[in-house]
Formats: sequence, structure tokens, C-alpha cells
Amino acid sequence: MKPYIIPLFLAASFGFSACETSAGDTPAQTKAMAMSPAELNDLEIAHVAYTADNIDIRYAKIALRRSSNPDIHDFAQTMIRDHTAVNKLALDLLDKLGVSAQDNFLSQMLNTDAEKIAAKLESLNGLEFDQFYANNELNYHMAVNDLIEHSFIPNIENGEVKDLFEAGLGIFKGHQKHAHMMTKKLEK
Repeated sequence: MKPYIIPLFLAASFGFSACETSAGDTPAQTKAMAMSPAELNDLEIAHVAYTADNIDIRYAKIALRRSSNPDIHDFAQTMIRDHTAVNKLALDLLDKLGVSAQDNFLSQMLNTDAEKIAAKLESLNGLEFDQFYANNELNYHMAVNDLIEHSFIPNIENGEVKDLFEAGLGIFKGHQKHAHMMTKKLEK
């Protein structure tokens, strides 16, 4: 089986420091590596979550176009439905609080990585597409769930925002289990 692209934000989620940069890193890469998701404020965390949801919706729309596998379609439709619903709840809460999500290094890294993964998804067909999509979804949900559970939720200050993230985490852990089942089924 081919290696799968794991989002760059995994590196950030484990809190790499600037001392772990290499001589070829750009100043932006060095700055991004020096920042930790645990240092983000509630509005930056909200932006990361919104960005991650939109990325997964994007991948799901590609899956609906490129795959003929009913299991992939079912999963992709679930991703679109659930991530759209969570984003609506988040936007409604931000509106209620009278604030806006704030862009940040992690949202930007997610978007950069998403471009590469979307291009890879667009280049595949058939079983190869299905396996890549399922494995990417599994890895993506594992990484995002870990980030939410261990970096974001412990550091969110607003109780309503924290409640929303805790509810979302339950949904996203279900997605992770579903993706794991898909990967196993596609291995056969």
C-alpha cells in the first residue's frame, strides 16, 4: 500500500519548536513550527475548526464525483451533512457572541496541505482513489480529533465554545470509526 499524505498540521499539533527547523526552512515555516496549537485563542481555534470542516467537505465532494463505490458515497454524504451542520452551529455561536473567527498559522497550513491532497484525489480513479480517500479520512480524523481533544478543548476559555467542541468531538470520533471500517473493507 502507498504512503498517504498526513497533514502538516500534525507537526504543529505535537508542538515542534523553532529549534527543530532545518537550514532550508523559510521564515514562515520557522514561525509556524515555533507556534503551538495550545497557544491559540478561542477565535483562532474556531477558525481552525471551521477550516478543517470545509476541507473535509471539499474532499467529500471530490469523492462523490470520482468514486462509484456506494460505501464511499455514503461516507462522503455523511461528511458533507455533519461538517456543514457543525459549521452552521459554530457560525451561529460566533454571531451570538458578536465575534469573528481569526485566521492563523494552523488554518493556513491546513489549507496549504488541502491543496496537495485535493490534487492527489483528483489524480486517482477506481480502487486506488477509494483506498486513498478512506485512508486520508482516517488519518485526517485521527489527527483532528487528537488536536481537538488534547490541545483545543483544554485551552478553550468560553464555556459555550468548549461545549460545541466537545459535542463536535463526539461526532468526529464516529467519523473516525466509520473511516477505519472503510479502510478495512477496502483492503480485502
